[in-house]
Amino acid sequence: MTDFEQQLRGWWARLTAWLHGDKGAEGTRKAKAAVQDFRDSETGRKAEAALRDLRQGEVGRKAEAALRDLREGETGRKARETLRDLRDSDAGRKAREALLDLRNSETGRKAQAALRDLRDGTASRDKS
Repeated sequence: MTDFEQQLRGWWARLTAWLHGDKGAEGTRKAKAAVQDFRDSETGRKAEAALRDLRQGEVGRKAEAALRDLREGETGRKARETLRDLRDSDAGRKAREALLDLRNSETGRKAQAALRDLRDGTASRDKS
């Protein structure tokens, strides 16, 4: 499993734990209510109808066919090979190391703290 996959799985686990935990229960309830309100609104119904029409219409079918051709064709194969080569290359390893160094550096910690403060400040304004 690549570092990216591990990070993604860890992020997903933290997100689901937060959504299901007591800490985010009120926020989750509010988010679900907002989404339901949007779906029940006239705008939400129109948006869902437009998406359904797009998916089932000629344009949607053509887009799906184009994506399938791209994914299964020579171009998609070459793109996957290029990404795999980059990931396995010295440059790919150096980029991952640089990201880890940044995350673990003082600057990275300060950026994470600033984002946390920003998020917490936004959450506290919503509660008022």
